[in-house]
Amino acid sequence: MKPAQILLVEDNEGDIVLTLDAFEESKIKTAITVARNGKEALDILFQRGKFTNASKPDLILLDINLPIFNGHEVLKQIKEDASLKKIPVIMLTTSSSHIDVEKAYENHSNSYVKKPLDMEEFLGAILKIEEFWLQLSTLAD
Repeated sequence: MKPAQILLVEDNEGDIVLTLDAFEESKIKTAITVARNGKEALDILFQRGKFTNASKPDLILLDINLPIFNGHEVLKQIKEDASLKKIPVIMLTTSSSHIDVEKAYENHSNSYVKKPLDMEEFLGAILKIEEFWLQLSTLAD
């Protein structure tokens, strides 16, 4: 079985390390690509520039507060593209703003998860995301 392809779009190094550590503990083999800003995420998804051979992800974990293009802008472009719109996008962010939550779902986010501040809770949240989206759910090809 091939590893699940995950695109993590995150600019906070601490959160990147925690997320990678959590997936290392998971039961599922994963291949994680990290984009540190919105432009890089879109370049990976649309296979532009140095990412012409990038794999299409099975799941996208997307922060809102990103440099260049924010998470809402990235989400909108993903969900407007016929070849990308079926990929589940989980907004994984520190924002609990009602406006951010509404905007995420208006742009067809599949889920909105507020990052726990406690390290153990953060790891647990990542493992629950992995369990639901990569074990329980059936993803489109």
